[in-house]
Parts: sequence; C-alpha cells; structure tokens
Amino acid sequence: MNKKKSEINDAKLYRFLRPLISFFTKIVFRPNYIGLENVPSDKAIILAGTHTNNFDCLLLISSTKRSIHFLAKDELWQGPKKIIFANMGLIPVNRRSKDHNAIIQAEKYLKNDCVIGIFPEGTTEKGLGLLPFKKGAVKMASDTDSEIIPFAIIGNYKPFKKGLTIIFGKPYKIKNQDLEYENNILRDKVQELIKVGEDYGEDK
Repeated sequence: MNKKKSEINDAKLYRFLRPLISFFTKIVFRPNYIGLENVPSDKAIILAGTHTNNFDCLLLISSTKRSIHFLAKDELWQGPKKIIFANMGLIPVNRRSKDHNAIIQAEKYLKNDCVIGIFPEGTTEKGLGLLPFKKGAVKMASDTDSEIIPFAIIGNYKPFKKGLTIIFGKPYKIKNQDLEYENNILRDKVQELIKVGEDYGEDK
C-alpha cells in the first residue's frame, strides 16, 4: 500500500472500536443481515440507503470489516467530540448549505478504493416514510465511476429482541449523466429493498 492510500485510510479509532461496536450491536439488537455477499472487500463503493435511527451507523459498521467513511452533520465536530469523530474517519457536512467540500473529500476516499457511507435522505425518517433523496450519492458515483450499493434498514431497535433487518442490494454503476434521473433510480432501488426486507419479521 502506498503512503497516500495509507494516510487517507487512517481511522485508528474506527479500527479499534469496530469489533466492540459489532459485538454490542449483534448482542443488543440481534440484526438480520441480508445480501452481505454484495459488499466487495477491496474496491471503492458507496453505501446509500435509509436513515431510520441514530444507531444506523453502528449497524453498517457491524456489517463489514472495511472502514466506512460516513458523511455526517458537522454539528458532531463541536467541542471535545471533534477529537473522536475526526479519528473515526467521518466527513463533516454543512447541512445549512450545499457543501461541495464534503463531496470533494468523499471523492478522494473513493479514488483510493475506500467505502463511503451516506444517507441520501439527510435525516432520520421520523415516521414519515422514505423521504426525498439528495443527489450526493449519485454525484460521487458519477464523478469517480464508483459502484453504489443500495441498502435498507427495516424494523425497530428494540434491545434483545429480533425484528431488525438490514438488506444490501447488488452493486451497480449509474449510466446517465442526468443526476435527477439517477437519483430516482437509487431511491426506487432502496424502496424495493424495503419491500423485500419487510418479509423478514420478528418470527423469520
């Protein structure tokens, strides 16, 4: 691994905490993982899907041994928390404006075969169903020729009870320069995964 790639992958705290997060998530929330074979082990990918709860990041972290660089609201970098999130390899996003710097930074990771995690809704659903998608995921995919892996999280985070499912779709590349069109395709893929995932209830 060259120096440039080693530096851009540097997320020491993430690598230290990942096994602990995985253990906690699997013991407490007992998630059902579907489609893990769709997540490659060694190339640039964009994980893009539903955002239902603040624990969603923990669920994704637990799904793969690869470091995921999440795009996250910049409010998390306020105060002492800045040290934690900076060493987790997260990318701060200013949600009060179109943050081009966040996209540029994420694309640097993708160009070095890293994993980006993004919630295109931009916020948790709060019982309103699937919200409109922002175009950040499809723009990054277009700019870097990276694959998108849609995912959907179905169920509730009930401690020590089954019923939580995360399902990963097949990786794909966008084919059209019309980002609005591609964004609708991504949302449709996620919506379809939600329907599939709903077949896996507490008794499945």
